[in-house]
Amino acid sequence: MASFSVGGAHSSLRTPSLFPTPPTIRMLKHHPVLNCTPFFTTPSLFSPKNLSLRSSNHRAGIACMSTTTSPVGKDDQKLISGQPNEKVVQVSSWIDYLPKEIQPFAKLARVDKPIGTWFLIFPFAWSATLAAASGSIPDFRNLAVFACAAPFFRGAACTINDFFDRDFDKMVERKKERPMASGAVTPFQGLCFFAFQLLLSHGIFLQLTNYSWIIEAAFIFLSCTYPLMKRLTYWVQAYLGLTINWGAVLGWYAVKGSLQPSIVLPLFLSGCFWTILYDTIYAHQDKEDDVKVGIKSTALKFGESTKEWITGFAIASIGTLALTAYNAALGRPFFVFLAAASGQLAWQIRTVNLSSAADCNRKFVSNKWFGVLILCGILLGRVFS
Repeated sequence: MASFSVGGAHSSLRTPSLFPTPPTIRMLKHHPVLNCTPFFTTPSLFSPKNLSLRSSNHRAGIACMSTTTSPVGKDDQKLISGQPNEKVVQVSSWIDYLPKEIQPFAKLARVDKPIGTWFLIFPFAWSATLAAASGSIPDFRNLAVFACAAPFFRGAACTINDFFDRDFDKMVERKKERPMASGAVTPFQGLCFFAFQLLLSHGIFLQLTNYSWIIEAAFIFLSCTYPLMKRLTYWVQAYLGLTINWGAVLGWYAVKGSLQPSIVLPLFLSGCFWTILYDTIYAHQDKEDDVKVGIKSTALKFGESTKEWITGFAIASIGTLALTAYNAALGRPFFVFLAAASGQLAWQIRTVNLSSAADCNRKFVSNKWFGVLILCGILLGRVFS
């Protein structure tokens, strides 16, 4: 087959209408690795002047053509067909169908990325379900109230984060198109939107069975100061843990009207350890840009030892959850789900590619299943306690 193709190449120089260039030759002419262009396209090689070179070039041509007798590999296929300057097509979001005046504010509140809202809801739901009476299901009214407030509170937290980070975000590839970094929303508009979302969430929080303005004020303070921590400490993920898991305190208080430290404290700590784990994985997406900009994170602090560190936090999270269940006298079903949740964390840590931003994001988002498993375990453990 290879010798026939070479013969076709010779003939194409004389009678192209009868012997068109075979596809394999056309492919090789443009292949950056297997390019044998001088042999196939330079007629002077066959002139009497260069006749002495014909034999060696003929053998070189055979060698090149013989490589095409086996299928072209995937990497070579990319080299052949890839366009160096080809633009990546962005997938449209449902936000793009909203009125243009609203789109920047919807992006500012991250309404198209609900995973952050789930992370806010889980600690509250865990705590409120734990606070239910033995053999009973939780008060779904409190769960519904918090579920309605969480998107607005999370949106406010994202807004104030982007307000403080707007100059940094301009220098980070993944964040430079955010509304305040790109100029689609002015800082003043961002602050107004922040206040509007806080007012909405506050009005909804007031509907909880037992409301505490002190707990809500602490919640707001942590959310507003979190963006500043990345300038001060590498343990910014730990501060985020304090912030996003404050719902564990609010959830118990909403049901009981008081706090029980033997249950609430280990539950709160387990959520903090879990947050450090998943947000460290998330922070590995921006580690190179963070170094250039001067932002700190546990991803930079842990470096090559990240998997060892997050394994320790996974063990701490599972351990404090087990202590919480013991102190709350949960039934055996909880520990079955806790074992499954442990497997989910182990899978994340073992398989995550910390050098791949896409894989880090996939593992980060997969934590919703950890939250669901723990919630199901607490619910069944309470019902069958």
